[in-house]
Amino acid sequence: MDAFIDPASGDYAGTATDTLANAVYLRLMTPLGSWWADPTLGSRLHELQREKDTGRVDMLARQYSEQALQPLLADGRANRVDVSTHRQTPGWLHLQITVEDQSGRAQLFNLPVRVA
Repeated sequence: MDAFIDPASGDYAGTATDTLANAVYLRLMTPLGSWWADPTLGSRLHELQREKDTGRVDMLARQYSEQALQPLLADGRANRVDVSTHRQTPGWLHLQITVEDQSGRAQLFNLPVRVA
């Protein structure tokens, strides 16, 4: 069991988790190549902050998320990863990510991504 990282604050929440929540959070929120111990950990989602708010950004966000989460599938910690996008307010893209772990338990993660 790991200490749970609260996605809203990025700090430890003071509780433990036995889910893939930390792995998903770290892979999506860490800029790709910025962690010294594993240059393959991370995503390119931070690049979308400079993109205009167009339909192309939805496709890029899905691709970047799927690429970042691919190692969870490759090492067998996850059976399936589904990423969808929707918009509620201008300038924000919301990712809905469903990850099915080895036990078949599906976990839903919501991640807001700022776009210009």
